[in-house]
Amino acid sequence: MPEKIAVLADIHGNYSALQAVLKEIDQDPEISRIYCVGDMVGIGYETNKVLEMLCSRDDVTMILGNHEEELLALLNGGEGESQGGERVHHEWLLERMDKKFIPVLKALPKELAVQHGSKTMLLTHYHLDPAKNYLPIDEAPTWEKFETLYKDSAAQLVCFGHHHPVHYFSTNSRTYLNPGSLGCSNWPYARYATVSFNGAIEVELKEAAYDNKEFLAGYEKLKVPEREFILNVFHGNQHLL
Repeated sequence: MPEKIAVLADIHGNYSALQAVLKEIDQDPEISRIYCVGDMVGIGYETNKVLEMLCSRDDVTMILGNHEEELLALLNGGEGESQGGERVHHEWLLERMDKKFIPVLKALPKELAVQHGSKTMLLTHYHLDPAKNYLPIDEAPTWEKFETLYKDSAAQLVCFGHHHPVHYFSTNSRTYLNPGSLGCSNWPYARYATVSFNGAIEVELKEAAYDNKEFLAGYEKLKVPEREFILNVFHGNQHLL
């Protein structure tokens, strides 16, 4: 029987979006594993609910994203990468994060290779340079660029996130998949993908509808730092509709 998995990216503290996706996943008995490619937290404010849900399941594998790394850097007294309002936002999130999740985040790898049948899958929050630092976001990715980046990789499937639009390229060498941000979009749909390993790698891009009104209203209710910027850039000002 072919293996089937789900790939989630950039949940970004949006619990209601995550709930909608997990409800769909749980209705598909063929899905045996869920992979989260980083940024479970940040931007959205429901850090504890999201991490509680993911950690309560035995079918979830997570890796670090830049927002988890930022919270850990601030926790350790480091400067981190964020500045100005973004730094204030991360400090606000860290102050409210249940500290029981700190060991969980500290234990997460930055990238991970896993085997499904005869296929090797590489999980990374975004493309890394030789020093394992994130490369700048490429606003116009192509399969040719990916083939150059991963020419020495043994993986047949590369799953990543960080850049919130969907990216899906398949070549003779491998498949490249960014399912799109689950928790940040300009419409009330949470994006994710399923992958079936049936000899070939078969990808299906998905969107789970959900009611985001209460979540969006929570930014103002809780006075989340940088909320006007976040609601505009990451949620398309849907709260004004």
